[in-house]
Amino acid sequence: MAIPPKLSFSFIVLKVMDEKVVLATLPSSQDYVPATIVDADVSPCIEIPNANFSCYFLKAERIVTTNDWAFSKDTFLYGHQLDAYEIATLQDIYPIEGIDYEYIGTLSSDVFNEIITCFRNSASVKRKYKRLL
Repeated sequence: MAIPPKLSFSFIVLKVMDEKVVLATLPSSQDYVPATIVDADVSPCIEIPNANFSCYFLKAERIVTTNDWAFSKDTFLYGHQLDAYEIATLQDIYPIEGIDYEYIGTLSSDVFNEIITCFRNSASVKRKYKRLL
């Protein structure tokens, strides 16, 4: 019987609540930005309220952490994917750092503040999460 591979995903923690739950967003290299948005370089925060769409765009190789780490591909943080995760559950699924997960670094304050501002003003982020931001 073959052992199924572990689920693998990355997430960016935006807030820790009561040391029990994290508010996080899941980065994706999948581009779901509508074709009508021609140039995401103008602003990394893409908001289309009438389509209930929001996204924070990270250009490939843009330094995003305090230790000079960058995503190798264009990366998108979608407002509707913002969610709360119980820390205990994450620790059960991914118990060993370096084997089950890798800590990449801390977001630079500029990038962190841009993401928070983007999601706080987004039409597609749930109100309960906006209040937490």
